[in-house]
Amino acid sequence: MTTADAIIALELGHYRLREQIGGSAYGIIWRAGGPHATRDVALKFINQEQMARALPAQRERWIASANNEIAFLQSLEPWDERHIVRLLDSGWHEGLPVLALELMATDLGKHMVALKSRGEAVPLPRVLGWIAQINQALAKVHQYGWRYLDLKPANVLLDRHLNAVKLADFGTNRQLGSLQAHSYAGTANWQAPEQFFPVDGGGYATGARSDYFSLGAMFYFLVTGGLPLRFCSDCGQAYREHHTAGADLLRQMHGGAIPAALHAEEEARFAAAIPSFMRDAALELLQTLLHIDPAQRPRHAIQISRMLNAIQGVKPVRGTFGTADPVLNMNRPTAENGWRGIQGA
Repeated sequence: MTTADAIIALELGHYRLREQIGGSAYGIIWRAGGPHATRDVALKFINQEQMARALPAQRERWIASANNEIAFLQSLEPWDERHIVRLLDSGWHEGLPVLALELMATDLGKHMVALKSRGEAVPLPRVLGWIAQINQALAKVHQYGWRYLDLKPANVLLDRHLNAVKLADFGTNRQLGSLQAHSYAGTANWQAPEQFFPVDGGGYATGARSDYFSLGAMFYFLVTGGLPLRFCSDCGQAYREHHTAGADLLRQMHGGAIPAALHAEEEARFAAAIPSFMRDAALELLQTLLHIDPAQRPRHAIQISRMLNAIQGVKPVRGTFGTADPVLNMNRPTAENGWRGIQGA
């Protein structure tokens, strides 16, 4: 049973449940004590109450999503986990898959709420650092042949002491190699237009650049102190009220067109939070990430990394190669770092 003090046996050890620390329609997260002399972990269960009410096809999708997440995290090399949550153990409990993940203090959604309640804001250099780290995490996902499709503050875990963030929750991953339109996946409040509005004939034609739109929505959210884009809020409300049919209704409200992703007043609000010497470069990145046409968004993580450097006035020296490049090097051990692992970097 998933109650306090219950013992959960997984492949590598036994875990004692302490308290429930999160949950959704899909999953439940518990803090749990691990084997002797180890740190507490986050145990992720499929929501059994929802499973009991779901149709067989839905139950199969949830189990497949959990297994998909386990398979993806198990495929990572140790040096790939710098900005992706670590899978520590996995197994089955009462016929459903369970993941034991590294436990982090909070997520960006909760952190922003706490800051707002205290009247505080995130310093811009920290925002840029977090966006750079999320960009690196997405680069890893894409490198392994997946599109993430669920980037949102609740899925970005935060270590407040190190100012480090890690991407979590990979149940919505879809293979990049598949060019066919897929079923609905993700969270409406944070999706790219092609992820919310289906193609003719049904289905959603997403790609790696769909993740970059969500990164732009995150960029706006962090810079403006926790304000969502109007486009994202409208999509979220349409989905809550009408499920996937909300996409057609939203288009009808805009004369058949997909609504604008970034409004002039939002650009002005964003720009007001950026120092003047950074403003043009920051706006260029935001506008590029939030372009309605996926083909007009950044091509890859390197381009985003360069645009982030431009915001801060950092110019790479010509003829040199950065060993921390998020795509070309992937933080792998190299001669430049003495063939050391990056795990503790």
